[in-house]
Amino acid sequence: MRRAADPQEEQAMPVKTLRKPKPPPAFTGERADGASIAALHRQAEDCERCDLYKHATQVVFGEGPPHAPVVLVGEQPGDREDELGRPFVGPAGRLLDECLREAGVDRSLCYVTNAVKHFKFEQRGKRRLHSRPNAGEIQRCAWWLAAEIELLEPKLIVALGATALYALMGRSIGLTKYRGHLLKTMNGTPLLVTVHPSYLLRIRDRDEAQAARQAFVVDLARMQSFLPPE
Repeated sequence: MRRAADPQEEQAMPVKTLRKPKPPPAFTGERADGASIAALHRQAEDCERCDLYKHATQVVFGEGPPHAPVVLVGEQPGDREDELGRPFVGPAGRLLDECLREAGVDRSLCYVTNAVKHFKFEQRGKRRLHSRPNAGEIQRCAWWLAAEIELLEPKLIVALGATALYALMGRSIGLTKYRGHLLKTMNGTPLLVTVHPSYLLRIRDRDEAQAARQAFVVDLARMQSFLPPE
């Protein structure tokens, strides 16, 4: 059973609002439907707004229902996502799926995407190691993220980690301070702040890792009141 939202918890914080770059001209004024999201994806396949496309295998765009009530935003695709062309299908994605289930949330009801659509990495022998995107790369790719959100018109956006939060709210909003809070974007959409599941994978101490996972599940459970009743 989904718990009702606490009105005091839902109160918006007085914070900087979402920057909203203009979407691609072809989508101005359109409402979300399967065709328009698919067409936006096709446009992104030719994106050269930053240099990350030069080394990545392919663009990794968002996926999920065209009228999804919740949009989850991560940092960028990883090695596995880059190979398959789908978001959150690697180790962090599998952990996200597990934690969503524990939180009583069906991932199939959510639209899942990233702040940056190409994999940034350092080559170490045969391995490709994740490299965090810089501010310029995040800002250039925010153009696509804003277009996705404008088309989907979600009831809730979830920022998974610092990069997603920066892409959505700017530099002045810190993850540590606002983690677990519901903020509001410029157009009034609630924004839930939490960590990226990859953070949990980097914790070595077993007890600390378990506590961090439970806290993450508690954060994700706040999504329930924004989803349709079962």
